[in-house]
Amino acid sequence: MSDDPRGMGSVSVELNHTLATLLARLCVEMDTENPSDVMSRALGLLDMAMRTKRTGGRLCFVNERGELGDVAV
Repeated sequence: MSDDPRGMGSVSVELNHTLATLLARLCVEMDTENPSDVMSRALGLLDMAMRTKRTGGRLCFVNERGELGDVAV
């Protein structure tokens, strides 16, 4: 569950098996039992990528070898 962006209360999100499995795996990797923690970080990253793209910039990750990879939206 997450807050309704209009401030009307909570909303439920139905996940298919693939998304539920991914969310569970990320919860383990982030050492959290709260799926909202994972969703908040993921949505924050998506928001940052979209905001950057709208302003003509690019959001990149740098791997351990120093190689750049663009975030595709």
